[in-house]
Amino acid sequence: MNFLNKFLDRIDYDNYDDFANSCKLKVPEKFNFAYDIIDEYARLTPEKRAILWCNDQGEEKIITFKDLSLLSNKVANVLTSKGLKKGDIVMTMLNRRWEYWVTIMACHKAGIVIVPATFLLTEKDIEYRIKGAGVKCLISINEDSVIKNIDETKPHLSEDFIYYTIGERDGYENFSEAIEKASDQWEKVETDLYDESVVYFTSGTTGYPKMVAHNFLYPLGFIYNAVYWHKVIDDGLHFTSSESGWAKCSWGKLYGQWIAGTCLFIYDYFHKFKPTDLLECIEKYHIDTFCAPPTIYRFLIKEDLSKYNLSSLSHCSTAGEALNAEVWKQFYAATGQKIYEGYGQTESSIIMGTFAMMDIRAGSMGKPSPLYDVHLVDENMNDVEPGVVGEIVIKIHQPQCSLVYKYHNSPELTEERLGAGYHHTGDLAYYDEDGYYWFVGRTDDVIKSSGYRIGPFEVESTLMEHPAVLECAITGVPDPQRGQIVKATIVLANGYKASDNLAKELQTYVKMHTAPYKYPRIVEFVAELPKTTSGKIKRNDIRNGVK
Repeated sequence: MNFLNKFLDRIDYDNYDDFANSCKLKVPEKFNFAYDIIDEYARLTPEKRAILWCNDQGEEKIITFKDLSLLSNKVANVLTSKGLKKGDIVMTMLNRRWEYWVTIMACHKAGIVIVPATFLLTEKDIEYRIKGAGVKCLISINEDSVIKNIDETKPHLSEDFIYYTIGERDGYENFSEAIEKASDQWEKVETDLYDESVVYFTSGTTGYPKMVAHNFLYPLGFIYNAVYWHKVIDDGLHFTSSESGWAKCSWGKLYGQWIAGTCLFIYDYFHKFKPTDLLECIEKYHIDTFCAPPTIYRFLIKEDLSKYNLSSLSHCSTAGEALNAEVWKQFYAATGQKIYEGYGQTESSIIMGTFAMMDIRAGSMGKPSPLYDVHLVDENMNDVEPGVVGEIVIKIHQPQCSLVYKYHNSPELTEERLGAGYHHTGDLAYYDEDGYYWFVGRTDDVIKSSGYRIGPFEVESTLMEHPAVLECAITGVPDPQRGQIVKATIVLANGYKASDNLAKELQTYVKMHTAPYKYPRIVEFVAELPKTTSGKIKRNDIRNGVK
């Protein structure tokens, strides 16, 4: 059983054109995901699996929709017993603990705004978010390094600030114990479609992170993610690798997947990522559908994939940054599974994708989702022709599901970004004669050299085809003659050593496999690339020489 028929008149499509023209959401006049999806599953199919959770310590837990309904009632009672009420703000740093999924449903029931945050935040990051968003309560995992950073914020916060953590810890209230003692009965709180429900902080690759606010329409657009991009299976098992602190969690392991009736597989680990752990999980638990960022796929193809039984997989997908075509080819050769790419932002659900009914063009971000009115425009907001680079923008129509409706506590930024009736993504792309879109880069990442406009991704994709390159980033360096020249910052694969000869070999390789003017005139070999806590390459740091 699933709830797709509540929101779609028709579910199956044989081709993209039919999908794009006909697949429209039925938007209800009132909707609260926790009441209208979770509690309804609990009423109609109480034993249906919602979550299969396990961790790197060998613990396992299955949570049914009945469990989820009652546990979220308990957490709602825990939060409101502290005086928190509709419109108040709670922040979580729960990594992949199952309590996160219970807590976000509790917040929806109580009308409390939730700020999901990564456990990797430093003391300054935590303080910035708490003060910027007006947070009144923080719920965290109970790990020494995380607690240390939170403790350092305490002198800067009000005395009535509420601190919870999982289990026993001095100076913190025991969240686990509070849940156990709380009542599982809950009196419904009314919410409006346009009430604020979730605030995400962006990754902050340049400048301070923005506070992206979503309302109670936010969950509905993720039907397109789950059904047409992830191709999840009713009563199946879906694995998206994101932790709870990022919007990718909402994309891949929450709203759309549950509306479509699949069970979420959650693998909880705290220490360094090991690619083999994910492969073992797929084999052991018979994962049906899988989504991970390109970074993880880059690690996976370096493993001997023939050692693992991955035959349960029926569909694989990726998002978070552009996928290099070479990674796609190697994964397909090793597993027989194609990777379906998706593109979107913290501000949205999937904006473009290689949807399940489409032919894949490796390296392409696919075509626009029917949810959004997508345009590719020049600097004067004119639509561009095929092959011409433009900015991806979304024309806003009401009711608009799953698109930022304001920037929290920032009316000026809201007016700047949304006031003209368009959402500007800041991402550049072009589309080909068949309507497939190809990522070029951020508006501030494009390199202008001797009159040419060079997108970093096209050069990175070429370099990634060379066996010596594990990861790379292309940036522009000021040059008195050319304006800018191309620089490649490269992490080498195992078995390769940095040398002038290898740098020349890579330069020649780019000249031979793409337009010669794009080749990197500077090559730097590094041990690792600077990245945000969500894994995105910080090109701004590379440009500025930050190590």
